[in-house]
Amino acid sequence: MSSLPPAVQRLIALALEEDLGRGDVTSEALIPPGLQARGKVLVKAPGVLAGLEVAAAVFRAVDPDVVWTPLAKDGDVVAPGQVVAHVAGRARSLLAAERTALNFCQRLSGVATCTAGYVEALRGTRARLVDTRKTTPGWRWLEKLAVRCGGGFNHRLDMAGGVLIKDNHLALSGNDIHGAIRAARSYAPHTLRVEVEVTDLAGVEAALAAGAEIILLDNMSLAEMRRAAEAVAGRALLEASGGITLETVRAVAETGVDLISSGAITHSARALDISLEVEV
Repeated sequence: MSSLPPAVQRLIALALEEDLGRGDVTSEALIPPGLQARGKVLVKAPGVLAGLEVAAAVFRAVDPDVVWTPLAKDGDVVAPGQVVAHVAGRARSLLAAERTALNFCQRLSGVATCTAGYVEALRGTRARLVDTRKTTPGWRWLEKLAVRCGGGFNHRLDMAGGVLIKDNHLALSGNDIHGAIRAARSYAPHTLRVEVEVTDLAGVEAALAAGAEIILLDNMSLAEMRRAAEAVAGRALLEASGGITLETVRAVAETGVDLISSGAITHSARALDISLEVEV
């Protein structure tokens, strides 16, 4: 688990405590302590793989003697019936780790698969798909990793990762875009870009005049986004956000924006069906 950040290691420990904190009464009743077994991690639906390293870490956290042999890697496109890893060790250990390991891998592969669908829809455009902070609490590092596995890119990891002046910031600081950008630039390190959220073309002009490096177009129509791209003409990055779906993402990209942010790729991704089949 050394290659995983401490936050993920704590998450694995918490998940195992949740499932195994009081023991595994079924295995203790039915499975001899020394029985050895082997298993295969089997994908049962098409998708993009993510979370194999985390799954391996779960098995090793339960029992360091478990042998994990990956047959695929994160980011691989997988098909139904594909075996992506073998695992071997004490039968009780394999059963104890099974559900937690699969929960991680299924969830993260679902995020990667959802992301890949959006990325494919953007093929041939210049727009880049980015995620948001709409992630499962405690899972952010992992879900953002899964987005990268699916071909997407990461927005801020946390609130210190960049200046993003949103509507509530403006409402609480006088609704002055120019003043807000000036204050943010004077406070933040020079290495951080300043982004501001706007909802109309007047806001685009104000943000541009104030020197915003990124302008977030919130819930604008396609026509408004197209006019914004023409007005900005490359002088700032344009990010489109708000209610963008797989069906509409390409049309948004074709307006000329640089970035498209989607919360759906993390908060609404459907888990990929993956199972563990064991035998003696």
